[in-house]
Amino acid sequence: MTIGKRIKTRREQLKISQESLAHHLGLRSRSSIAKVESGANNLPVNLIEKAAEFLDTTPAYLLTGSRGVPLLGEIACGEPIFADEHYECLIETHTPADFCLKAKGDSMTGARIYDGDIVFIRKCPTVENGEIAAVLIGDEATLKRVYKKGDTLELHPENPDFPIMTYKGVNLNSVRILGRAVAFYGKLN
Repeated sequence: MTIGKRIKTRREQLKISQESLAHHLGLRSRSSIAKVESGANNLPVNLIEKAAEFLDTTPAYLLTGSRGVPLLGEIACGEPIFADEHYECLIETHTPADFCLKAKGDSMTGARIYDGDIVFIRKCPTVENGEIAAVLIGDEATLKRVYKKGDTLELHPENPDFPIMTYKGVNLNSVRILGRAVAFYGKLN
């Protein structure tokens, strides 16, 4: 199946019109999408991620048909660890995520995320209060529940044995939200 056929299939599954998709992508008309879907034109590379997001899927699926999500390494569920973003393998999933990370530590056990679980992340620069997110602090990454209170950002663990991490003022410059946790795979105990 081609990228055009995957776009058409996914668009039809979601009952989205060619006009709506064209508008969202900033294309002139429905015929632009019709040409991509028929294989007459290619979707510009810079629009693949935007199309995937609108179609509630991943760029990897649109490009290759694979539902695999790259496993990029470990993320701390405890003290932040160095964000060693290397590609280990693809994890097959139907979860609309951009990447996944292996949980390390036990600060998120109250959210049922345990050491060794695979956490799926959807890239986004902000999250709603109370959502679990992958957060980069300098060059270290951690998984925590995020709360914004005025000019303060708090990262809450889901385990009372771990402290809340608070950032404000100039310290906020070193903090960046990588994305929202959308699912996880864990072992049954």
